[in-house]
Amino acid sequence: MARETLPPVTTLRPAVFLDRDGTINEQMGYINHISRFHLLPGVVEAIRRLNEANIPVVVVTNQSGLARGYFPEELLAAVHEEMERLLAEHEAHVDGIYICPHHPEAKKEKYRLDCNCRKPKTGLFVRAAEEMGLDLARSFVVGDRWSDLKSAKACGATPVLVLTGYGRGDAQYIGPGQEVQPAFVGADLAEAVQWILGSVTK
Repeated sequence: MARETLPPVTTLRPAVFLDRDGTINEQMGYINHISRFHLLPGVVEAIRRLNEANIPVVVVTNQSGLARGYFPEELLAAVHEEMERLLAEHEAHVDGIYICPHHPEAKKEKYRLDCNCRKPKTGLFVRAAEEMGLDLARSFVVGDRWSDLKSAKACGATPVLVLTGYGRGDAQYIGPGQEVQPAFVGADLAEAVQWILGSVTK
């Protein structure tokens, strides 16, 4: 009797999900021109450390400025190309970029919907996990807003707050009244990654 061939066993990997504005680059409100995109200090090195540890790095970002008509799709693509270029200059990279372009008050009808991907909803995280073979329960979500932390909690990941961008103000004025609290608060992405690397190796 021929032996049945079983499918190969695949292991889901933990990942680090990063918010963009205020976590990776300076918080400017809306990046409505390429000249307004500036990486925060220490970000390149932090992402490179995750790359060296073979931990997938996934950017998950709300971009309602696109829906509101503040900038075109071409600019959003150019900003992400610039981000990847700056990272590549120092041998760092992100493994995926997931964008929510929706908003209830969107000017363009195609963006005007009640989506499941706008943080703190979990649609982008679930999609990334399915497409990239990621284990959300063993992953980390890093951001400067409580919406990032709520997303982490909702999808079973570990929430991490950085005090860059809106982080310091959110920590002082919004955080104390929230049910969801960060597992770690870092001064910046570099400090957050240091803690994450210590956590995943335990």
